[in-house]
Amino acid sequence: MSGIVERITYTNEETGFSVIRIRSRGFNGLVTVVGNLAAVSVGAVLRLKGEWKHDSKYGKQFNAHDYRETVPATVAGIEKYLGSGLIKGIGPVYARRIVNHFREDTLRVIEEQADRLLEVEGIGQKRVEMIKKAWQEQKEIKNVMLFLQSHGVSASYAVKIYKTYGNESINIVKTNPYRLADDIWGIGFKTADKIARQLGFDKNSYERCRSGIIYVLNELANEGHCFAVREQLVSETVKILELEEPMVKSTIDRMVEEKWVIPDENNAVYLPPFYFSETGTAKRIKEILAVQAPEPAVDIERVIKEVQAECGITYDEVQLEAIKTAVTSKFMVLTGGPGTGKTTATLAIIRVFQKLGASCILAAPTGRAAKRLSETTGMEAKTIHRLLEYKPPEGYRRNGENPLECDVLVVDETSMVDIILMYNLLKAVSNETVVILAGDVDQLPSVGAGNVLKDIIDSGTVPVVRLTRIFRQAMGSAIITNAHRINRGEMPNLRGGRNSDFFFIEEEDPLKVTETVKDLCTKRLPGYYKIDPINDIQVLCPMQRGGTGAQNLNTVLQEALNPTNVTIKYGGTVFRLNDKVMQIKNNYEKNVFNGDIGTIVKIDMEDKTLVIRFDGNDVDYDATELDEVVLAYATTVHKSQGSEYKVVVAPFTMQHYMMLQRNLLYTCVTRAKQVFVLVGSKKAVAIAVSNNKIQRRNTMLAKRLAQLG
Repeated sequence: MSGIVERITYTNEETGFSVIRIRSRGFNGLVTVVGNLAAVSVGAVLRLKGEWKHDSKYGKQFNAHDYRETVPATVAGIEKYLGSGLIKGIGPVYARRIVNHFREDTLRVIEEQADRLLEVEGIGQKRVEMIKKAWQEQKEIKNVMLFLQSHGVSASYAVKIYKTYGNESINIVKTNPYRLADDIWGIGFKTADKIARQLGFDKNSYERCRSGIIYVLNELANEGHCFAVREQLVSETVKILELEEPMVKSTIDRMVEEKWVIPDENNAVYLPPFYFSETGTAKRIKEILAVQAPEPAVDIERVIKEVQAECGITYDEVQLEAIKTAVTSKFMVLTGGPGTGKTTATLAIIRVFQKLGASCILAAPTGRAAKRLSETTGMEAKTIHRLLEYKPPEGYRRNGENPLECDVLVVDETSMVDIILMYNLLKAVSNETVVILAGDVDQLPSVGAGNVLKDIIDSGTVPVVRLTRIFRQAMGSAIITNAHRINRGEMPNLRGGRNSDFFFIEEEDPLKVTETVKDLCTKRLPGYYKIDPINDIQVLCPMQRGGTGAQNLNTVLQEALNPTNVTIKYGGTVFRLNDKVMQIKNNYEKNVFNGDIGTIVKIDMEDKTLVIRFDGNDVDYDATELDEVVLAYATTVHKSQGSEYKVVVAPFTMQHYMMLQRNLLYTCVTRAKQVFVLVGSKKAVAIAVSNNKIQRRNTMLAKRLAQLG
């Protein structure tokens, strides 16, 4: 059958499966067509092959196996085709103007005489150049898409492949599809393997086995591991690739020879960045410790008394110990939970060093953590990336050849720092610098590989001061007292009360939990506390999926809190003007990082672009880059590390069973500054509190430090 595409009802970006509505001669109303149609646009004329089927829920549908696209012939069809967002620079408004001017000749003019578009009101040379480029790209992308879709690749991946390789796309995919997994973020080994199999690649090829091994090592790194035990690597690869063990073992041996992987003691197999970062971090800590700390020229006790008088604070014995340890050590860790005076002690250490004439630099892993450090100290604090002046493609400008110029480096929220970032930071520190790492070691470890803060403490080679006493003013906060109860393995006090800052709403039914969370965020909390529901309230979930997971709650809260129709769509997500969003990938070119939260402040529906404001900085995004961004009305506890929010609402249900752990609940509670509301079942809370089986990460930093000692 043939027809014009009137509407695209649904597209799955990963599989390419689409539901479209077409107008076809001989049929009353629109016909529903389903199949792998992700590359088609509204207004396109399709010739489809397939068969009719009857769906019990949706009725009669045409199931398309194959299609050919021709350009539309009618003026109305051309307008719909151009206005669909197919060509960057032409949206519905310009489509109407262009078609009104050139009528049936429109597509020929764009193809052969694009400069004539200047005849259309409101179109300048800049937009003409944009349209020319987009029209050419669209033609190329069409060819790439048709080739890739014939091999089972989705439209969104086809666009990414084209953006990476341009006109070489088809050639590269034919030669070595496994390159896709290495080169393109979002395309994993499984997708590349599927394409390779479609192209007839040998199941036992070295390229396939090598790519599979790298995939397994990267998956382990995503779970926090720096290396794989060789037996574990072999068995996982055998399972995923369905190969014989000897083939996998011989591939690992060849990869060692070719330096794709690095073996180490205890049968460990590393990807090179993790090996060099782990051995390099241990080496740098030892080199810094080897340089003697300078003897203070003045009486430290007197300086501490001066700082106490100026700040109006009397430090307790552990805080005093922390200050004295910092002044007499080269490398030190300060750890403690909420309300134990960690911020006060950090500030005191900085003030004492300043009085001794030392220059101090402050840093934290995230923008929010750096901002908070800056507010509490009254000094400038930078993210580690910004401090190291990261500029792609050349990398960190601050390094061993161009070190940071300071006497003291203070890093806050160190539990969030992964092994690769820690190595790059320590490379940029001179051996004479005093390094002070502050953080809460009981929180969740870093999202990236490694368990740096815990490993440094466990190594026994660096002075550690642990703050445990909860200060009197903090004792009045149920958030703080309950956080410490959870950390000790005790059930939090769930009674709440009128003047409490910690509340529990018991609800077993996941649908009712979702409704309660929505009601709290839209009415009850903003009404009672007079706060902004979008910026002051953060929903934190143990996981992404499920009815009470972050994905579903984002959809529910977006609809309730931001019902505007100024939108842009990517994949299955509709992004709206004023939406709260989160970056989920480090993008060094844009200077935004995994976990940064921003607001969509501009959407250009014509150009398919938008602007997101992160901490006062406006960052431009193209629609095709939106796989790096997710809605952030709700997010996972893991993604909230290093951040604080006025009010936290946390659904904890049995749906989250797999993720219910003590350090996850502890981290979740400690994100709330003023109010914490837990919604869910007592059973789920009890399971989280009692489950202290923290998944052990494959790291050898503690061992390497101890051996060097």
